[in-house]
Amino acid sequence: MALPQELGAAIDDAVTADAHDLLTLSANLHANPELRFEEVKAAAWISELVASRGISVERGLGGMPTSLRARAGTAGGPRVAILAEYDALPEIGHACGHNLIAAGAVGAFLAAARVADRTGGEVVLLGTPAEEGGGGKIKLIDVGAFDGLDAAMMFHPFDRDVLAHAALASLWLMFEFTGVPSHAAAAPHIGASALTACMDTFRLVDGQRVHFQDGVRVHGYITNGGQAVNIFPERAACELSVRARDARELARVQAIVERCARGAAMASGVEVRVTARQGYKDMHNNMTMARIFGAHLAAGGRTARETDARVGAGSTDMGDVSHVVPSIHPYLAIIGEGEALCHEHRFAAAAATDQGAQTALAAAKAMARTAIELLGSQALRDAIRAEWAGR
Repeated sequence: MALPQELGAAIDDAVTADAHDLLTLSANLHANPELRFEEVKAAAWISELVASRGISVERGLGGMPTSLRARAGTAGGPRVAILAEYDALPEIGHACGHNLIAAGAVGAFLAAARVADRTGGEVVLLGTPAEEGGGGKIKLIDVGAFDGLDAAMMFHPFDRDVLAHAALASLWLMFEFTGVPSHAAAAPHIGASALTACMDTFRLVDGQRVHFQDGVRVHGYITNGGQAVNIFPERAACELSVRARDARELARVQAIVERCARGAAMASGVEVRVTARQGYKDMHNNMTMARIFGAHLAAGGRTARETDARVGAGSTDMGDVSHVVPSIHPYLAIIGEGEALCHEHRFAAAAATDQGAQTALAAAKAMARTAIELLGSQALRDAIRAEWAGR
């Protein structure tokens, strides 16, 4: 059953009524960027806005002081979660537009909360810290925050409107090399350079790229390259991010990269310590739900492509969520196509523009409409669950 017209109109009116507060929230977040797990102001501002509407807010889920959860509607029936992100990046601030994600999510939740009693069921706002490398959603999965949910959704700023885009499975590898220091001019024959092995790791990885499947990405940087120009470094270190379209290829490429580091260490006669850090899973976009979101987005005047293979993919802990509950993660434009992408200075600037603000409001309306339609339709929830079960 499609969303009744009067419910859709009520949702749109609610988002419009809250627009000033939502855009003030977005602007405050943009002006006060906070890194992963340090989103103290952001979590407080979101909580204050939700509480001002008479809705209680839980804080500190999963041992994360900056996480939060709010609920509205009727417990015991269907449940849909809308997810907010609000951490920023080092140096370049909100160059991933998480200020807009937060405003859109809060707007969607507040609008859906106003009409949830007319459909039954419960709408949930989940504030998820540390998407930028901290995996806050994984911690929330581990403590059961997604248990019993019928669906989860969020939107992400981009340079184009796309209903379903890939997100790569990922992990991080840290390599610490230990060699033998010596005077680089007077006694080079005595030393064993940890830095040489570190740099050779990158060269060996580059030589293996021809054997990677499409979609694989390996990139990194040297975290310790020595302390003085006239000493062969005793210690050097690097960190690499490894990404692939699925867990199987990720594991294969991880083994190749680790082999490269060990081979580089052997060639230079140094030792290497390998540490792997959990990354994110690939994204399973639920197309049944994505198309419902797309229809509601179109009702507001924006028509999105279903997919766009021309643009590359990153990684997100929303991928992990999509493995435990049917999920969508649509992308919506805040800048002209091709002008900038996430993690660029121009994208950070775009996250503070009127175009960005209007995108957050459009996302809020479409997410709230989608959530309420799901709560009101057992047939739709069954279709979403059936697609997810067969992923």
